[in-house]
Amino acid sequence: MKKVKVTLYGVGAVGSLIAKFLLEKEGIEIVGAIDIAKEKVGKDLGKVLGIGKTLGIKVSNDVNSVLSKEKADVAIHTTSSYLKETYPQIASIISHGVNVISTCEELSYPYLTEPELSKKLDTLAKKHEVTVLGTGVNPGFLMDTLVITLTAVCQKIKSIKAVRVMNAATRRLPFQKKVGAGLTVEEFRRKIENREITGHVGLEQSIAMIADALAWKLDKIIAEPVEPVIAKKLVESKEIKVESGRVAGLKQRAKGIMNGKEVILLDFQAYIGAEEEYDAITIEGTPPVRQKIQPCVHGDLGTVAMVVNAIPKVIKAPAGLLTMKDLPVPSAAIEDMRKYVKV
Repeated sequence: MKKVKVTLYGVGAVGSLIAKFLLEKEGIEIVGAIDIAKEKVGKDLGKVLGIGKTLGIKVSNDVNSVLSKEKADVAIHTTSSYLKETYPQIASIISHGVNVISTCEELSYPYLTEPELSKKLDTLAKKHEVTVLGTGVNPGFLMDTLVITLTAVCQKIKSIKAVRVMNAATRRLPFQKKVGAGLTVEEFRRKIENREITGHVGLEQSIAMIADALAWKLDKIIAEPVEPVIAKKLVESKEIKVESGRVAGLKQRAKGIMNGKEVILLDFQAYIGAEEEYDAITIEGTPPVRQKIQPCVHGDLGTVAMVVNAIPKVIKAPAGLLTMKDLPVPSAAIEDMRKYVKV
C-alpha cells in the first residue's frame, strides 16, 4: 500500500513542528512545502526545519505548482487564525482535489463568524470530493470535543464550565510575547487595541460547537474583553523576567446564554508564574461530571498530535466542510499511518 502523501501549506512555528513529527511517522511522505517567507522560499525543507539533513523538497511560494506537481492526499494548512485571511488559500487547495486539515482557529466552527464563506467552502469541497477540517488542541479538543464527549454520560445538563490554565513560562518565546508577558498594563492595553495581541482565538467557536452538538439554541455568545494577569511578585521564564505590577500574561472568558441563563462558560488563562496548570471540565447535570487533567495538555505537542492523528479520519470522511463533532471519536494513530487509512 502506498504511503500517505502530505503537502505542507505554511512552515512557520506550528507548521515546522508538524513537519518534524510527520518525518518520524511510518507510512507518511511529505511531497511538497509552501510558504511565502523570503528566507524560506527556494531552500530545502530540511534546512528550513533545521534537522541537519536535506529532504529533496524545496519550499515554494507557487501554490499551483506544488499542488499540481505531485497530488497529495492531505494538505496541512498552518497560516492564520482567521477564515477571511485563509479562505483563498484553503479554496486553492480544494480546487486541486486535496483534503485539508487546518489549524485556523475560526475554521474549527466557521459557521458562527463566517456563514457565507463556510457555505462556499462546503460546496467547493463537495464539488471536488474532498474533506476540510479545522482542528488543534484548543479549539479542536480540550474546550469543545472533549466537553462534548463527556456529556455522553449525562441524562440532563444544567450548565457546562471548562477552564484551561497554562504557565506560559513552559512555552516557546513567541507564545510568551503573544500573551503580553513583561509589558506594562498600559502597553498591554495598547497592543490589544491595535490587535498586536489578540488573546485566545476560538472560545466563541468552541461554545457554538458544544451548543450545536447538544441541539441547544443559544440566545447569544458573549466574548468578554481580554484582561491582563498582573504579577504580584517577580516571576520569570528562561527568556522573560516579569517584575511585580507588570503583565505576566492574559485571561479571557466567553459565555453561552440560553433562556437568559449562562449555560456554557469557557475560561482561558495563560501567564508566567501560574502555580497550577490544568484543564478542567465541570458539567452540572444528572449525573454531574468533574474532570481535571494535571498538568494541562501541552499546547504545541497537543496541536501537532491532533492534526496528524486526524489525517486518516479526514481521508476516510465524507466530502464537505466538517468539524470535530462530525468525525468519529478522535484517537491516536501511533502505528504505520497506512494501517488507519486502509478501507
